[in-house]
Order: sequence, then structure tokens, then C-alpha cells
Amino acid sequence: MAKPIIAITGPEKGAFGPRFLVALAIHHYGGKPLQLRPGDENKSLDYQGVVITGGHDIEPVLYAAEPEIETNYDSARDALESAVIRDALNRQLPLLGICRGAQLLNVCRGGSLHQEIRSQRKKTSNRWTILPLKTLKVESNDDHTQELSKLEMILQRKCLKINSLHNQAIDRLGEKLKVSGRDLDNLIQAIEDSSHDFLIGVQWHPEFLLYLPAHRRLFKKLVACSRG
Repeated sequence: MAKPIIAITGPEKGAFGPRFLVALAIHHYGGKPLQLRPGDENKSLDYQGVVITGGHDIEPVLYAAEPEIETNYDSARDALESAVIRDALNRQLPLLGICRGAQLLNVCRGGSLHQEIRSQRKKTSNRWTILPLKTLKVESNDDHTQELSKLEMILQRKCLKINSLHNQAIDRLGEKLKVSGRDLDNLIQAIEDSSHDFLIGVQWHPEFLLYLPAHRRLFKKLVACSRG
């Protein structure tokens, strides 16, 4: 069986470490990584799955908001990844959004973002760390029936230690998206569309936690769904 090609998006320059680790996980589980950079959205590309990686904050104009803080934006990357996300949605491709990728997925579905989260931290530190020092509470798909969310089925956990490297967070949910995980401050840490085989956004960075089986399973499931 041919290896499914998994597009891995990122900025024009830099972010070598995270993108290498994502590619390593994709390769390990039988996929073929394809690195995409700004400008590549105009090329004729063939891929069967997508990973939108972390990085710069998303420009507020994309969700019709005024800037509330001074930070760096990457308009070229926003354009690339928005095009890739919409293509994946149109073709029903498996997609994993990591940190910024989860936020942009939400924006592409019509949602909005908190532009800063420091003021909302009550129970956890706002310190950035690649170490799994924060707590994820995994939520069910339906509180009444206790139907498992896609995320819960993949992670096989109700509670998990995660890392944190973000300024922004998901505020208003995009169309057809559900919350499948929160942190101890009740900030959204994972979203999904349960009508898709694999359409998941996670606010943490599982590529830095590949030594932990639960986080590796996200990439394993993505590659498995991309074979279909």
C-alpha cells in the first residue's frame, strides 16, 4: 500500500525543530511528510492528510476583530494555512491543528479567539514550557449519553499532562466544532468535528511529547485515517 502524503505547514523560514518532529512522527507511522511554506498554496499539490503546526499569533482581521495587543503576525502564513485548511475541509481530508493550527481551524470555521490569556489564568501558570506540566481534562462528545469524543478515543485518557506555548486561545467556537478538552482554567485546549473521521485541533504541542504514548497516538491515528 502506498504511503499517504501528509502536508505539514509552517512559516517560510524557521520552526525547523517542531516541523522535523512532526515529520518524524508521520514517517514513523507510515506516512510521507510534505513540508509546505507560503507560496506553495498556488502549486498543484497532492496530499491525503494535513498537519497545521504552531507558531505566530493569527491576525485578528481574519475573525473581524481589532488588535488588542502588540505582537508579530505572519500574513503570508495565514494565507497559506487558511487555503490548506479550506482545501482539507472541502475534500474531507484528515487534519490535525497544533496550537496556532487549532486556532486557525476554528477561525476558518467562523469562530473567534482570545487575543491574550494571561488575564484569564487563575489556577495555572502562564509560563511557556515544552514540558508536560499542565493538565488537560478530556471531555465526552455528549454529556448526556457520555458518548466518547474522538480525542478521548485516541488518547484513551480522561486526564492528561500537556505543555503550553501560546498567547491566544479559542473563544467562540466555529461551525460544527465541539470542545473535547479544557485546562484547569477552563480554557479550551481541544476541538473536533465528530462528523469527520479526523478533524481535531489541540492547543498543546504533541510533537514535543512523542516520548509519551498518548501523544504519539494523535499522529498514528492521523496517518491511519489518511490511508482511507
